[in-house]
Amino acid sequence: MGVCFASLARHQTPSKSIPYAAGSGRESLGSKDENMGITESTSSVNGGSCSSHSSKNIVFPSVEVRNLKEFSFANLKAATKSFKSDALLGEGGFGKVYKGWLDEKTLAPTKAGSGIMVAIKKLNPESMQGLREWQSEIDFLGMISHPNLVKLLGYCCDDVEFLLVYEFMPKGSLENHLFWRNTNTEPLSWDTRIKIAIGAARGLAYLHTSEKQIIYRDFKASNILLDEDYNAKISDFGLAKLGPSGGDSHVSTRIMGTYGYAAPEYVATGHLYVKSDVYGFGVVLLEMLTGMRAIDRNRPIEQQNLVEWAKPSLSDKSKFKSIMDERIEGQYSTKAALKATQLTLKCLERDLKKRPHMKDVLETLECIKAIKVTRKEGKKRCSKFATTNNVQ
Repeated sequence: MGVCFASLARHQTPSKSIPYAAGSGRESLGSKDENMGITESTSSVNGGSCSSHSSKNIVFPSVEVRNLKEFSFANLKAATKSFKSDALLGEGGFGKVYKGWLDEKTLAPTKAGSGIMVAIKKLNPESMQGLREWQSEIDFLGMISHPNLVKLLGYCCDDVEFLLVYEFMPKGSLENHLFWRNTNTEPLSWDTRIKIAIGAARGLAYLHTSEKQIIYRDFKASNILLDEDYNAKISDFGLAKLGPSGGDSHVSTRIMGTYGYAAPEYVATGHLYVKSDVYGFGVVLLEMLTGMRAIDRNRPIEQQNLVEWAKPSLSDKSKFKSIMDERIEGQYSTKAALKATQLTLKCLERDLKKRPHMKDVLETLECIKAIKVTRKEGKKRCSKFATTNNVQ
């Protein structure tokens, strides 16, 4: 669903390619079969309040949703001013996303500007894939909680209306900050990028080591949301899968995801491994280092696939700086940047057995964070800044 809980940039309009769009950039990458039915479930939501023909098969383990609030459609309609256009945050394959206002304690609707702001996804009734993803969001985010996962507050299942209510993330998505050139917004600094990478890595590591091991499956910049302090939270569990069990190394599943981020073994076979997520993390880390999208058809042909183009430079100590984002030049230690490029290469190994576990990725990022810019590098940065000011 790839939704970003913040207002649209002034020069953008909602589309499936922007981070506010549910289903942003998501598509089938193949034709493998998958049982897209309901996950292990035995009882209906709060006793079966969903009564329409489209919701007959929607069932949940009651223990997994007991901490989620069931909203009425009338209350969410009131919270969004009847889903008016000025409350619209974005639109995509899942449906439309609106901002709304709720009382912080009771979660009852309040007038705009009072209480807390929330993000409300409203399912397009014609989207069957959206209905499955609606179910998956509740299955997973109703079961788990972590500071680096976006918080699902509740859901609505009212006749033909299906909605999800999330905490609002004021800084929007990582994709927004990396790739939308906005003269009014400062580019993400090196320190902030590493902070975001650490938060996202911590979230993935939690999923991979939780009691019910979870494979996220759609890790990308648009699914990393940022709070007011640039703390990263992973959003959108529409494609998440429970990890292998019974001694199996992988789960076999229909190939779904986003071009440029999916691991090669998954695209080739439909076999999904925990370390398939590590590859996606490597792609995003490469985007953060270079400031370039994973796939961009507007670049020269040889540069359109970022991983293929950048890998030779990443592995060459004399060349890696040539592909670093110029907006963070002088902000990082050469040692730190080199460690970051080496980590990226490890995550992008075609042989999944050579990729690190996410807990090891997290440890390495923490070490990179601790490396400070040397006095010489700092002087170079200050000198460049002074020269730039003189030119102006």
